[in-house]
Amino acid sequence: MTLPLLQLPGAPELIIILLILLLGAVFGLIVPIGVTYWVYQDAKGRGNEDTTLWTVLTALGFFVGYFMGPIVAIAYLVVGRE
Repeated sequence: MTLPLLQLPGAPELIIILLILLLGAVFGLIVPIGVTYWVYQDAKGRGNEDTTLWTVLTALGFFVGYFMGPIVAIAYLVVGRE
């Protein structure tokens, strides 16, 4: 038995495009929110005075360029955890 949706012309390609967009949403929203939240929780848990600064810098890093957010998070690991 075949699915009626897949019998339409272009339907498999449309499903692939929708899956790619879904993956883009996951990496475009969930990863930046998760990394920013982790930096906030870690800084707060360690009693860091600059918790808000590191959180905002990480979020802005993801906003400016997707790969800048992880660079800021790595900078936090090196500098901010002292």
